[in-house]
Amino acid sequence: MIDLREYSYFYDGIPALDKVSLHVKENEKVALIGCNGSGKSTLLRVMAGLYFGKGKYSFKGNTVNKKSTNKEFRKKVGIIFQNPESMIFNPSVYDEIAFSLKEFGFEDIDDRVNTIAKEFDLVKILKTNPLNLSGGQKQKVVLASILVYEPELLLLDEPTAAMDPFTTGWFIDFLSDLDKSVVLATHDLGLAYEITQRAVVMDEKHKKLYDGDMESLFSDFEMLLSANLIHKHRHNHRRFFHSHYHLH
Repeated sequence: MIDLREYSYFYDGIPALDKVSLHVKENEKVALIGCNGSGKSTLLRVMAGLYFGKGKYSFKGNTVNKKSTNKEFRKKVGIIFQNPESMIFNPSVYDEIAFSLKEFGFEDIDDRVNTIAKEFDLVKILKTNPLNLSGGQKQKVVLASILVYEPELLLLDEPTAAMDPFTTGWFIDFLSDLDKSVVLATHDLGLAYEITQRAVVMDEKHKKLYDGDMESLFSDFEMLLSANLIHKHRHNHRRFFHSHYHLH
């Protein structure tokens, strides 16, 4: 589905991606892991056709560039940003979910909105201004507004950052059962382990450091350390102190 080769992207001459190659199959769930500033978000935006740099990118065999990122491409690829408020601009939850359906020319808008509202437990708040909701509810609304038009690829940037533990648990179960291609960007190894079996690790030099199964990554201490995915700090156990490494 995704074929990204030797792709680089720069912010004012400073590299955010340095010759990154990535291949994602249909219905594959991949965790894009790395510390803050490693290039995870930039890579998602490249795959979503929002950023264009140097290299080759094809989606389902078709070259992706500024000319090809038309409405048909947008309908196949959905992206959710870390901050749900950056994606919300409609006066009600119903309007937020229905917006993309109207843009893409769907006719069964009401049926689709009500169906996904039931699935996401949003029926009682369809008339509510989404900006008045909790962080977890906002993220559920944004997720519903993307999945309602049934994209083939879902790109998620730290999707649980605004969620409480209960909503995070719901999200993990939902995503685990979702029959779609998913690229999940996170620095939370626990979340990545729950949802995906393959990990792509970005390092602080904006290069791809690792691409393989999750189990092997967890057993590679040096890899985790070099990618800044584990840290060491001191613990206070009332009567004594000690320190050891922790996963982020």
